[in-house]
Amino acid sequence: MQEIELLKEKLAKPSRIVITTHDKPDADALGSSLGMANLLKKLGHDITVITPSDYPGFLHWMKGNDEVKIFTDETPQDCQQWVNDADIIFALDFSVLSRINELGEMVRQAPGYKVNVDHHLDPEDFADFRYWSTEAAATCELCYELLVSLGYEELIDKDIAECLYAGIMTDTGGFRHPNTTKNVHEVVAQLIEKGADNSRVSKNIYDKNSLNRLRFIGYALSENLKIIPEYQVAYFAITEEELARFESKTGDTEGLVNYALSIEGVTLAGLFKESEDKVKISLRSIGEFPANEVAARFFNGGGHRNAAGGRVEMSLEETMKLFKSILPEYAQQLEEESKKV
Repeated sequence: MQEIELLKEKLAKPSRIVITTHDKPDADALGSSLGMANLLKKLGHDITVITPSDYPGFLHWMKGNDEVKIFTDETPQDCQQWVNDADIIFALDFSVLSRINELGEMVRQAPGYKVNVDHHLDPEDFADFRYWSTEAAATCELCYELLVSLGYEELIDKDIAECLYAGIMTDTGGFRHPNTTKNVHEVVAQLIEKGADNSRVSKNIYDKNSLNRLRFIGYALSENLKIIPEYQVAYFAITEEELARFESKTGDTEGLVNYALSIEGVTLAGLFKESEDKVKISLRSIGEFPANEVAARFFNGGGHRNAAGGRVEMSLEETMKLFKSILPEYAQQLEEESKKV
């Protein structure tokens, strides 16, 4: 409680605040960042939101999007200056500074008061104040609770509520995943009461596809999807050439891995996406199967039990060979979880 009071005291006077979130921000990352930014502006603060990279076009509807600074579009000197000059730095939806790429060391060395709000495992000890819980479904859920604890509930308007709603909706898989708790429903009910239009948010995120994206998804499902039935595994292995063929943009592969996981009998699904000399990996699982353990042990990653990711500096062919080689080790767990459904 004393820590909350200290943060509230720091926010009581207009300050320069930087808000940042993880690489390739999703709805929870951007929603928490812009939701927090819009509220803190009401308190008279000078806000700069910096993302390490670009993010999907279906998130651009959020209020404040036009003011976001994308690190790769700015000069490193400008980003360094914003971070160094900040009185307070909010680090949202990530637990380790490596998740914000070059911004990580800038934040680590910055003199400002650091606030970390997150729901991922194994947080790095870089923050002066941490509002953290792995029990939360989304960082947006925690942001709402933090704002209420700070006494700012009355400042939450329709725009802020919709930013926060978006993050909770997507991180629960449209309220389908096991992390959809009683508290999630209570928080989103309060956000709707604040003016969040749940239908509008859902349409903006799920129902605004480009023709190229739909054609790419059709191609991936018909030509690329592979199943390894003896291990209850399904996956996509997408090459750079395939992405280029459909003029894929950031966010076009979002949710693709869930199609693989939806196949009856599948316990573990993967999306392996080639990019220059790297492969980005997204893993999804059902039940108790630890996708995050697989990501951490073999793919330099981590995440939640049923939703994790990683990245390796290998060819796509080498990555797939590695992935297939580890499956025998998990064969029993994969089969057991498949039988529980």
